[in-house]
Amino acid sequence: MQVAFGRLGWSPAVFWSSTPRELAAALGWQKSATGLKRSVLERMMKRHPDR
Repeated sequence: MQVAFGRLGWSPAVFWSSTPRELAAALGWQKSATGLKRSVLERMMKRHPDR
């Protein structure tokens, strides 16, 4: 919390609503993020369409 508030300047609301992955990315601890392949995204969109 000290790092998020002090170094990152996050408010308590931002800190508590963030995920561990978001905090790690903001601190530079996560070297790379992998995204979904297009085919996986398209399958998910077909299974769970927006209404």
